[in-house]
Amino acid sequence: MRKGLLILWRIWFYVLAAIPVIVFFIPIALFLVFPNGYRYVFWLARNVWAPFVLGGMGFWVKKTNTFPEEGKSYMLIANHTSFMDIMVILRLRKTPFVFVGKKELVQIPIFGFIYKRAAIMVDRSSSKSRYEVYIRAQKVISKGYSVCIFPETEYVKESIILNPFKQGAFKLAIEHELPILPMAFLDCKRKFPWYTTHGYPGELRVKALEVIPTTKMKEKNIPILQEETHQQIKSALLEDPKGHTEEAISVWEKQPLN
Repeated sequence: MRKGLLILWRIWFYVLAAIPVIVFFIPIALFLVFPNGYRYVFWLARNVWAPFVLGGMGFWVKKTNTFPEEGKSYMLIANHTSFMDIMVILRLRKTPFVFVGKKELVQIPIFGFIYKRAAIMVDRSSSKSRYEVYIRAQKVISKGYSVCIFPETEYVKESIILNPFKQGAFKLAIEHELPILPMAFLDCKRKFPWYTTHGYPGELRVKALEVIPTTKMKEKNIPILQEETHQQIKSALLEDPKGHTEEAISVWEKQPLN
């Protein structure tokens, strides 16, 4: 019985995620035609789509500490442990930000059309694509927006607390002198993991970590930035008094191998 309800609950997530995209598809598509239209798309994503999905799944977001001021551009970085991470991070910042993500998501019907025009896509196998990311990022930052990247090299293995980081986010941050705002998502790995046979509703806590300035840094500083940001997030996950990340790993490791 419990397993069946869990499967239905997980399927319900996709239904909830699709409804606002379909309902608001036409106005979103029109907004994206205009140079500053993304601001309105972001407002819809933050104030309609994200709370609709989170509330419908029985989740609510809680900031565990004070977050940096709004109205300033940051490189937003967090651990990526769940499909719910997108909705969570949308609820954390009022200042618009743009995701940098994989081009493969363009293939999702309807959503892919919006994603292609609203996000900064990157084909990691193409040097031309990586260069175009920097051009688009500059346009985004010039409008006062932030950039959001989940930098882990791989994130679907439930047995790992935090994977190593790719360099792209840090290279972008240095190139555009964006201060880095690391965040630790403390509950998503336990309450809505990639492993679809587990999870439960409840509070999704997020901790803002120390902002890392990048002014006057050079490309040679990338490894230092990677390590400092990685260590901040990993430490926050390990020091969480509720220990949900470690608990998630423990639960996963008890699963029988097929």
